[in-house]
Amino acid sequence: MRFFKMHGAGNDFVVLYLRDGAAAPSPALCRALADRHAGIGCDQVLTIEPSADPSVAARYGIFNADGSRAGQCGNGARCVAAFVERDARRRGQTLGARFWLESPVGRHAVEMLGDGLVRLDMGRPDFDPVHVPIAGFAPADEYALTVEGATIRFGAVSMGNPHAVIRVDDIDSVPLQHLGAALQRHPAFPDSVNVGVAQFVDASHLRLRVYERGVGETRACGSGACAAAAVFIRRGWCDRRVRVDLPGGRLHIEWPSEDAPLTLAGPAAFVFEGEWLDE
Repeated sequence: MRFFKMHGAGNDFVVLYLRDGAAAPSPALCRALADRHAGIGCDQVLTIEPSADPSVAARYGIFNADGSRAGQCGNGARCVAAFVERDARRRGQTLGARFWLESPVGRHAVEMLGDGLVRLDMGRPDFDPVHVPIAGFAPADEYALTVEGATIRFGAVSMGNPHAVIRVDDIDSVPLQHLGAALQRHPAFPDSVNVGVAQFVDASHLRLRVYERGVGETRACGSGACAAAAVFIRRGWCDRRVRVDLPGGRLHIEWPSEDAPLTLAGPAAFVFEGEWLDE
């Protein structure tokens, strides 16, 4: 089985090309591929598949390192866009600088910006607690939960997957693995949750760490960066154009207005390709 290793701001992926009708990987295969010691190593496995919509360049699936499925992955989507554009050129076809991709949660416009950068339409942030989902709460800008005796205050938003965003003074001092795992186990999050701790630097600059569902802490999380920016913008804490620095790199978020889609821009890089020997 041929595979391609890619990353977006350090958030790394194994990409499987399934446009010729091959079956999606099993949870066990995803876990094997993602294993950083006995496998290839990745945060998520991405599958590139044919779309039933002729206006869409490709459909993609997302599998976490533990084999569970995900609804959205901003860094992964940019890598899919870069892969599809390169594949088209190798086939003598032209997609152009702008085209559409189909994720598990809908269609997304992408724009190839050059120099390995891709901009992705992530849709409108959804703050409805029913849609996040977060159970037992009416809509609010801020929620509070008691976790292991401590009160945790956070914003909650769906970017096609659930996010809890916690504003902190210093992201480096947060025991994120412990905090993230505790929140993911909390019954308020029936589908678990991606946990982000965000630090305000200035009105156009945030720092962020994210503990992802089915993966753990990652070097970067595109949907998490979008979620953090959306929560901060909605609270009036930062501008509608903001850069987000994560341990693996920098992402750029724009949300022009409440009724407009939010966009995510950042790098998409090819690392290596090879053949997985399933013997």
